[in-house]
Amino acid sequence: MSGEQKTLSLGVASRAPQVLAGLALALGACAASSGMPEIPLVVNGHRLTAEVAATDGTRAQGLMHRRILPENRGMLFVFRDAAQHAMWMMNTYIPLSVAFLDERGVIINIEDMKPHTQDTHPAAKPARYALEMNQGWFAKRGIKPGARIEGLERAPPAR
Repeated sequence: MSGEQKTLSLGVASRAPQVLAGLALALGACAASSGMPEIPLVVNGHRLTAEVAATDGTRAQGLMHRRILPENRGMLFVFRDAAQHAMWMMNTYIPLSVAFLDERGVIINIEDMKPHTQDTHPAAKPARYALEMNQGWFAKRGIKPGARIEGLERAPPAR
């Protein structure tokens, strides 16, 4: 390696903490820029932070056009009424898993969804909420239908 290449490599390596700090701030800004409220949730002892989509506009937008979703972060959709809601992945870049929840926060079913598809992924029974996470998040933690999401009372009501 030439002296110039070593200097360049050392210069990049010495800036790694600043680059990582900047990336962390950018990830946080992605959520903050959505303008949606965030709430902490817990399922089977696993903590997560969810942006809350409680209006027609935020529910329609969902996670569209996002390129990244940090680990242990997701989006909670709050519906006006319990019904057999369905999700799709139009203009969504991130592979997601969605858990449909009843009014008590009990998981009804979990569906994996592929980016940029118009396939519908419905709730198996009437659902009051849907929680989207990175694909495989629930499976990696052994979370299955019947598990209860805690903290939903912190979510703003659907409008």
